Amino acid sequence: MALSRPNPGFTKPRRAPCVGRRALLLAVGLGLGLLAAPAVAEDITVPVSLQAELFVKVAGYDRNLAARAGDRVRWLVVSKANDADSRRVAAQMLSALAPVSEIGGLPKEVSTLGYTSAAELATVCRTQRIAIVYFAPGLGDEIPTIAAALQELSLLTVAAVPGNVPLGLVLGVDVIEGRPKLLLNLGQARKQQVKLRPDVMQMMKVFP
Repeated sequence: MALSRPNPGFTKPRRAPCVGRRALLLAVGLGLGLLAAPAVAEDITVPVSLQAELFVKVAGYDRNLAARAGDRVRWLVVSKANDADSRRVAAQMLSALAPVSEIGGLPKEVSTLGYTSAAELATVCRTQRIAIVYFAPGLGDEIPTIAAALQELSLLTVAAVPGNVPLGLVLGVDVIEGRPKLLLNLGQARKQQVKLRPDVMQMMKVFP
């Protein structure tokens, strides 16, 4: 296991700001200028910095986030061991999350894991009370097995690669008709107790 030392955020939770559909639309709109960035392994279509911004906002709209997280939102970044592209994207996500002090009104804490097995990942998520897991590229063949291992946990899984959402990750983002579009695997979201607001779900491409 290659689990890094957590990087704590604030120590005192604060109430989430009252933000809604307009804030998410603004985040998507501001990200349009970034879409010229080249894709990397496994067809990443949206820059990691914009992914982070959107995923942080959407996580705040999950009605089960507070119960899942407890005193802080623990975000795990998973990459494929011995895969340079995967590690590079994971590092980009860590950098993008660094300025984020809180998610949904709770302080955030970020750690990393080099993937070895779905069973180990499930154990880490359970014992460390992980609330959000971001999957870097390189794990596409493992996603169905990972989804099966995590489906009993209350957990938001997010994808660097949009094609991994229909395979079993809960949330992703793709470029559709030239614009960023959030993706939701509704069946997996229900299994993992992710309950997003209906007005947010209306903005997404939903897989059953």
